[in-house]
Amino acid sequence: AAGAAPTPTPNPNPETCLLLAAPTDVPAMRVSRRRVLPGLVAAMAATSARGLASGVLEKLDPTRFNRRFEDAGAANTTPLTVVRKSQWSSFLKDQPPTTKAWLAALGREKHKGGQVTTIPGSDGSLERVLFTVGDADFEDLWAYGNLPKSLPPGNFALEILEDGDGDFEEVKKRIALSWALGSYKYEALRKADKPGSNAALCWPLEGAARQHVESAAKAAYLCRDLITTPCEDCGPADLEQAARRLFAAHEGTSASSIVGDDLLRKNFPMIHAVGRAGAAGREPRLVELTWGPEDAPKVTLVGKGVCFDTGGLDIKPPAAMLTMKKDMGGAAHVLGLASMIMDRGLNVRLKVLLAIVENNIDGNAFRPGDVLRSRLGKTTEIGNTDAEGRLILADALTYAAEESPEMIIDMATLTGASRVALGADVPSVFSNDDELARELQDLSAGVPDQVWQLPLWKGYRAQLKSNIADMKNIGMSYGGAITAALYLAEFVKKPAANEEESAGDEEDDAEAAPKAPKWLHMDVMAYNQGTRPGRPEGGEAQGMRAFFALLEKKYAS
Repeated sequence: AAGAAPTPTPNPNPETCLLLAAPTDVPAMRVSRRRVLPGLVAAMAATSARGLASGVLEKLDPTRFNRRFEDAGAANTTPLTVVRKSQWSSFLKDQPPTTKAWLAALGREKHKGGQVTTIPGSDGSLERVLFTVGDADFEDLWAYGNLPKSLPPGNFALEILEDGDGDFEEVKKRIALSWALGSYKYEALRKADKPGSNAALCWPLEGAARQHVESAAKAAYLCRDLITTPCEDCGPADLEQAARRLFAAHEGTSASSIVGDDLLRKNFPMIHAVGRAGAAGREPRLVELTWGPEDAPKVTLVGKGVCFDTGGLDIKPPAAMLTMKKDMGGAAHVLGLASMIMDRGLNVRLKVLLAIVENNIDGNAFRPGDVLRSRLGKTTEIGNTDAEGRLILADALTYAAEESPEMIIDMATLTGASRVALGADVPSVFSNDDELARELQDLSAGVPDQVWQLPLWKGYRAQLKSNIADMKNIGMSYGGAITAALYLAEFVKKPAANEEESAGDEEDDAEAAPKAPKWLHMDVMAYNQGTRPGRPEGGEAQGMRAFFALLEKKYAS
């Protein structure tokens, strides 16, 4: 009927952000199996082993941003003066005639936000650089993101005119972090810049403030590096080794993993099912890492680590597959957050669980219509193999809850629906504790690293009903981020609750379960689709600093 609301239909690719038609102009090829197959098998075998052998991730130093900083008091420094619009008239009035004449010659007598202006001395050498910023942007992290690429080589000392209102120490922290993030380049597969060919900022901070910026920058670089690295060099074994290296750099850590068919023996059947089509050397796995005093409050981080997502047998179109190396972005965020926790010495017993797979296509791949049994015992009918992330997280979340930690945080590039709701820059957050989620959202605005709570609304739970299993892994096309979170909530339960509740009980109210650990779920894009100030195209850390702010508030030593 005209004007009638569209009938909801199952989402064809719930974890895909872009759906475009496949090209039709690819010519068919005739090949000789006798000639090609042996070479193809050898090439595939070499490829499957290459991930660990290539060592690409080992080349990426997450502290390399320090090459763009110098200690305060470095020789041959040039002042970098930040001038707000409200300060411009008085600042200009105090400048010597030569500076005024220079600005006039450039047509820059009037203030315009975001301009970089070099001021020469009487001998023609660089005397000062002016950076003009609007009053509203003075405390904006990204207002300074282009500075590292806008200045000539040399050392620069930050000058902030500390008159009027403003938290100047906080502004210095944001400028320093923005400088670090704006200096980011992915260097593992390309030539690095020559030493001395870039501008360096003299640290405007010291002590705890500098440590705060350094730990945040290191975590962001780690997260960006892992996501941006192609799957060929960041397969399941590579991601496990990267996690082990991170934890091995700290005292009092442990690391273990369950790989391949051992997942079945150890009762992680859905992680195994999703990843069993991976090639030799790229088997699915659950990686477990710990740090911190055993008697400290337990905090468990769970990361979705789908190193590449073809969509499985419900295959993605080519354009939608182009960025699917980023589908391990949840695991990358968890490792970045863990890095900050360990660097800053929070008083927690930290556990990190990474469910790592490739959602690949092979004769043994799991199928639409299959029913998978989980670690919890609940069964799931597969409505779409491209909704695989929630399956592997389900087993990991069940395991996380068995130890009854004080808080469970999971991070995942889970749904395109979250991007439709909030765009690519703002991750959605769900929780079984609304007060905790609101606290996180409020903190995220001040960091700034915005996240936004969406409702864990039980009204959509009926969409997950199955006629042959306890539930399905997808709902309808609307509210897909919520139904995905509702699915995960089914697995955040204490062991006692697991024994008492019957599988698939539609009266379950995961939102209010009093025995469940406090749980936060972040659904994140983890990728910049284009380049903006401080945010180059590629992998991106989003919401990570907000979560750290929450944990720091609760567990600072």
